[in-house]
Amino acid sequence: MKITELALDIGISTNTIKNFIQDFDLELSSCLFPNMEVKDDFEKFARENLEFLQKYEADLADEKSCKQIAKEINQPVEKVEEIVKKNVPILYENGLYKSSVSKFGIDHELGGNYQFVYDYFGKKTALANRDFIGYRDLYFYITEMLDPFLDEKQALDWGINKPNGIMLYGPKGSGKIFWAKKIAEIIDYDFNEVKTSYIQNAKNNFGQYLTSIMMKQGNKTLFIENFNEISSIKNTENIASISKNDAEDVILHSIHKFTEENLLLVAATDSLSEVDAEVFSPGRFDILIPVFPPNLDERAQMILRYLTSNLVKESVLTQILEYNKADSKPFWLNYASRMKLFSNTMVIDFTQSVKKRLRSKYLKTKNPHFHIEREILELSYIESKSKLTDNYLQSIQYFINEVAAHDYDVFKNRIDQLKFELDSYRIAEPQRKTIGFEHGENGKA
Repeated sequence: MKITELALDIGISTNTIKNFIQDFDLELSSCLFPNMEVKDDFEKFARENLEFLQKYEADLADEKSCKQIAKEINQPVEKVEEIVKKNVPILYENGLYKSSVSKFGIDHELGGNYQFVYDYFGKKTALANRDFIGYRDLYFYITEMLDPFLDEKQALDWGINKPNGIMLYGPKGSGKIFWAKKIAEIIDYDFNEVKTSYIQNAKNNFGQYLTSIMMKQGNKTLFIENFNEISSIKNTENIASISKNDAEDVILHSIHKFTEENLLLVAATDSLSEVDAEVFSPGRFDILIPVFPPNLDERAQMILRYLTSNLVKESVLTQILEYNKADSKPFWLNYASRMKLFSNTMVIDFTQSVKKRLRSKYLKTKNPHFHIEREILELSYIESKSKLTDNYLQSIQYFINEVAAHDYDVFKNRIDQLKFELDSYRIAEPQRKTIGFEHGENGKA
């Protein structure tokens, strides 16, 4: 049963269910399959706790102030305001909040007892075994964009057709390849990738390659990373540029046929400004999806995941982490908070560096019961931060501008967090010295 079908069956909106999953920090893998079908445990919870979900939905629709929320959940106004400010909802002029704020979600975040929710889902999946971490907001945004693939009635009842192309955009190392594969998984299409190096090689006939992909049986996606490298302003004096634009022309002249051939083109670029404007004409790349660097909580979870993935239960590294209580997220929050604007790749680099240094120390002592020294973590942090260059920070600024122009209301919280973290790297201009002589208290020089 699809999430939309469950929502219709129990009389609760799909958006309410998605909000609920995010408010209560439920693992997506415990609730939904990649194609948005509901898992048995979540369906059982929804049906047996329908009255609670109805109250939750009604609360979402209510306009309310922080004082009203604090009074209802018996919590200090200051704590409620802190959480509301963090979630950055949209505020009415009268001081009441729109439906994106739930008193139940705030109460849960402040320690309210909602164990009855988690009793349905058993033990949490270890971070090392999760398909992906965090990004529920982006996941639900993507699934909404992919609704025409998941619900064929949209075309028949509403005339909403499948897009021919999707453009992923975001800073280097933010996980665009991962999300391209996730898109293929969600809509149950075969994943195919062609490298820009193949397209740019004059010996290869990209037109023939594209035709062969289109003629493949079944549903398929074609992913092109670094699409900006084959999309540029035509320059007849540059042979390489002509070759690149030939490939782009092949795509743009064929893209209207993709839906008929059950082909979805997914491309990726670091910046939309680097892509030819013709690419975004109607009927071509109709969907733009921003891919964000991880936030603080996601960085902490990623550190733990990539430190522990593929480890056997009694591995030496597991013993070292357990001895230092580094096998849980709180241990890593300090470094996660310092990794402002780190890309996924930088976080992974940090974990690999930590592993190598811990192994080196273990080989000297042959004893896993040693303390993880600060020097090990500091050196790993400094090493991974080396990719945080001025060019990278500039790309973050471009990304903020682009996503704010296209989807500010959807991703306001993430955009504001990026701005805050970017500001932490700005160097304050030194205060200018006043022109003239300095005077004493009596006005004399």
